[in-house]
Amino acid sequence: MTAPLVDPMAMRQAMGRFATGVAVITTEHDGIPHGMTVNSLTSVSLDPPLLLVCFNHGARTAEAAVASGRFVVNVLSRRQQAIALRFAARGEDHFAGLELEYAEHRVPVVPKALAHLECDVERVVEAGDHTIVFGAVIGLDARDGEPLGFFGGKFSDVQQHGHEPERWFF
Repeated sequence: MTAPLVDPMAMRQAMGRFATGVAVITTEHDGIPHGMTVNSLTSVSLDPPLLLVCFNHGARTAEAAVASGRFVVNVLSRRQQAIALRFAARGEDHFAGLELEYAEHRVPVVPKALAHLECDVERVVEAGDHTIVFGAVIGLDARDGEPLGFFGGKFSDVQQHGHEPERWFF
C-alpha cells in the first residue's frame, strides 16, 4: 500500500461536517450483552431491507454481532445523550446496573429509542480500519420524537424545516 495522500485527522474533520444521527448497536452472544454507540450507519436498500454499520476493527460489539449473527440498531432520541455517552465508553460493561429489555426482538434494546431495527448479519466486509457489517432488517418498530444529532464531533439538535430549499443553480 502507498502512503495516504490525505491526513487522517483532516479527513476526520472534513467528514465531521456531515451531520448524522446517533444510534446504539446492541447484540447478545453466549448470554452476554454487548453494545456501542455509532454514527456511521446507512440504509442500503428498501427491497430487500438492508442497512450497514461501520465498526472500528476489533470492536467487541462487532465481533459479538458477527458471532451471534444478529444485532439491533437503536436510533436515539435527543433525550438519550447520556445513553450515547455510556455506550461510547471503551472497555466498559455498558449494561452494568441496567435491566435488559428485549421488546419484540431477540437481543437487548435501548428502551424508548426512536426506532429499533432488528437485523440478521447479511455480510461482513473489511475496509481500511473498519469492519462493515451489512444487516438484513427482519423486524422494526418506530415512534415519534426528536432525534439526537452529531455534527463536528459534538452532539447536536436536528430540526425539521418547512420551507423550500434555496436553489444554488439558475
